[in-house]
Amino acid sequence: MILKAKERGGGAQLARYLLSMRENDHVELFEVRGFVSDDLLDAFRELDAIAAGTRCKNYMFSASLNPPGGADPTVADFEKAADAVERKLGLENQPRAIVFHEKDGRRHAHVVWSRIDAERMRAINISHYKLRLRDVSRELFREHGWEMPKGLLDWRERDPLRYTLQEWQQARRVGLNPKQIKTLFKECWEHSDSAPAFAQALKERGFTLARGDRRGFVAVDYRGEVFAVARQAGVKAKDVAERLGDPENMPSVDEARKAIAARMSERLKGFVRQSELEAARGQKALEFERSEMAGRHRQERQMLHDALKKRWIAETNARAARLPRGFSGVWKRITGGYAKIRAQNEREAWSALLRDRAERDKLVASQLDERRDLQQQIREQRERQQADLLLLREDIARYQEMDMPERSSQQREKDREGRKRGRDRGSDFGFER
Repeated sequence: MILKAKERGGGAQLARYLLSMRENDHVELFEVRGFVSDDLLDAFRELDAIAAGTRCKNYMFSASLNPPGGADPTVADFEKAADAVERKLGLENQPRAIVFHEKDGRRHAHVVWSRIDAERMRAINISHYKLRLRDVSRELFREHGWEMPKGLLDWRERDPLRYTLQEWQQARRVGLNPKQIKTLFKECWEHSDSAPAFAQALKERGFTLARGDRRGFVAVDYRGEVFAVARQAGVKAKDVAERLGDPENMPSVDEARKAIAARMSERLKGFVRQSELEAARGQKALEFERSEMAGRHRQERQMLHDALKKRWIAETNARAARLPRGFSGVWKRITGGYAKIRAQNEREAWSALLRDRAERDKLVASQLDERRDLQQQIREQRERQQADLLLLREDIARYQEMDMPERSSQQREKDREGRKRGRDRGSDFGFER
């Protein structure tokens, strides 16, 4: 499992997030251990109150347990993973909560521990927890026989297209995959050796090179979104400065936005709106199917839960009926028969618990398989939509050039020479300054 974690505060906010159905098909509060309340929000409020008696601000340790795609670990597997993490970090017997989330045909768990030692009223120090979690993650991959990611084997092999939460949110706003955006910038960077060449490569893909607020280089798209060149291209800011020169030669972000807006004719804006509407139309039908499937799956799980609960009560009553009462019960206690019956009941109760868990895991696994089939359709539709949106950006760049007044042959020749030789930085960015 891939393990991600951090120390944090804000118990009530975290509880609301963990129980939110906004982006999840299913949310299950599996365990609340070591708290007075069984309700997650009230339990985390207990942590808030206890932490108030200390100076600790990040009084919780929150971890996400993410199995690889296509794997179907059982509830017991998640519990073992959580136990391994708390042993490695010295959090044994600390209050904890486990919440399962399911979305996009994958199931993962969030585990939250209290860092406050209630007896000493001190926070437990968790040093170098990222390195420790990496060791636990490797062991879990080996134990389950899963193919280990290259980046987990060797940090130098980490995915160069990995992205931050902010980059994911920005890509979501523009309807693209964050890895697609990074790939686009990397291609532009690798296939250009000068500022004019890089600017032209970006321009052909619907981006305008500009000067950022911190003297760095950024790219602005037709929506006005700003992308940091060094971060998106996966290169150092020093390398960007060496190749692109002084950012003062570039237009500012506001100037770039104004220039783009000036070139966005009403005809082009209508074309953009129509293209984006058509790209989103196919997604709505699949989203409706996803919503319907999630509702049906929740109903199936509830039916199984009710059936298992009914059977558990009946079996518990049957086991209780075996225990002798009155004089017979006293005699059985003296002769040891009562202890044997109780031990048998405990074994049967444990077996019944494992059986019920297996039935739940089987249902969840079958539903995840069905959900993955739909997710594949959603992924293919999304890829087509994103490909269309990438082409749309290129079309916008071409239409903008068509709408601009025709330049003189002398100016076009100057631009051509600038791209060829890499001179006259800033002369080929299509801006009148």
